[in-house]
Amino acid sequence: MKNTIQWPASRLVMALLAAGALGGAGVSAVHLGLAHAQTPPALVAAASPTASAPISGVQAPDFSTITERYGPAVVNISVVGTTRVSNESNDDDDDADAGAQEMPPAIAEFFRRFGGPMPGQRQGPRAQETPTRGQGSGFIVSEDGVILTNAHVVKGAKEVTVKLTDRRELRAKVLGSDPRTDVAVIKVEAKNLPVVKFGRMADLKVGEWVLAIGSPFGFENTVTAGVVSAKGRTLPDDSAVPFIQTDVAINPGNSGGPLFNARGEVVGINSQIYSRTGGYQGVSFAIPVDVAIRIRDQIVATGKVEHARLGVVVQEVNQTLADSFKLDRPEGALVSSVEKGGPAERAGLQPGDVIRQVNGQRIVSSGDLPALIALASPGDKVSIDVWRKGSTEKLQAQLVKVGDKTAKAEGDKPADQGKLGLALRPLQPQEREQIGAESGLLVQDARGAAARAGVQQGDVLLAVNGTSVRSVDQVREAVAKSDKSVALLIQRGEQRIFVPIRLG
Repeated sequence: MKNTIQWPASRLVMALLAAGALGGAGVSAVHLGLAHAQTPPALVAAASPTASAPISGVQAPDFSTITERYGPAVVNISVVGTTRVSNESNDDDDDADAGAQEMPPAIAEFFRRFGGPMPGQRQGPRAQETPTRGQGSGFIVSEDGVILTNAHVVKGAKEVTVKLTDRRELRAKVLGSDPRTDVAVIKVEAKNLPVVKFGRMADLKVGEWVLAIGSPFGFENTVTAGVVSAKGRTLPDDSAVPFIQTDVAINPGNSGGPLFNARGEVVGINSQIYSRTGGYQGVSFAIPVDVAIRIRDQIVATGKVEHARLGVVVQEVNQTLADSFKLDRPEGALVSSVEKGGPAERAGLQPGDVIRQVNGQRIVSSGDLPALIALASPGDKVSIDVWRKGSTEKLQAQLVKVGDKTAKAEGDKPADQGKLGLALRPLQPQEREQIGAESGLLVQDARGAAARAGVQQGDVLLAVNGTSVRSVDQVREAVAKSDKSVALLIQRGEQRIFVPIRLG
């Protein structure tokens, strides 16, 4: 498996969301951006609410004190790299060039300003290397010049220059970067530099004031403020990071800059925004300082980063799934797939288990699980509380390193459609071998409740309420025992996901 913990593949999830199977109210196009000069404007956040009269006797903190004391530890980072661009055009390139011209003017201007190639421009056999420049932010964490920033800020860099608030410019060396968490460590040769102090993610509260300092659009030591909107956010393709969501104004060039709490402690690294337009729309995300410190320590000590892996695919538990599995509330991470030969399988985890706690820490959202695993190290043993068929079980798993190889995952007549609206038949031996399943039923037709939930002809039904099924009678029996809803484990291609279906 590619990641420690993965979401089910997007095509199946999007299809089910569109059908309302996962409780989605609709799917809108969104853009996940990075606030770095080599990308479209992305990292931006809302300006701080103006404080007029205090509420309940509480006033906004004095950010000037934090800025005066820790602003000198925030640096501007300039990056020079190269990209391959075509030095002449021909008829074959007309479509690609047209696509680039259709970009919003602000984004097109952004790429022209910073010297990067337009998205969509073809780089054919006559391409040549052209210098590119980017900007970002960072902050000093040791007096001898160790600096934290984003991995995407220094990606592909051939030359990195750090500018201090006293206007000194120092050449920096990239000690290492980790694309998985988007954290990088660079170093300049200097002594007695100003440094920041760290806070703790556990002490950070939703609604708490926070402050960002960085270099948006090259404007050095720009200060913006807002509040923490949420903790532990999991974004698409970023399941290893439990992001801090804020409404602090973040723009291109803010990437890699610090997020301070009201006590002047760094609690995160500003990294991304979520937007429908590619520009800031009031939602920005920061990497928790706990994650950043762990990555820094590994890079400084060894020059590389190792991530732990459990070997499961999980999904969110909504109310319908909670009813199906007889949970008292819709919480936890529902295991939809277990990697063959991986740590989870060796620990006894099964599809249909709902992970409720890890090392005593409660799993409320499915995103809480990868966030906890991300803070662990390969070889660590974790205690896992799972809900299985109406009762709680305790398991223990020993995590392995991401990249370690494990083994690959593994005749009735068609039934009438019944309550579910499914026509099913058992899989043939060659079909079971093809999909890597020991049991299952092929969906020959889907109507009614199942169709509304997103089940389609050609899907494979693997389990009902966490119990594997081999025959149509087993499905009928499981449905007959269910009151409000059932949870079907569906495989479509190589993707597996639990689909909740309300009965009646």
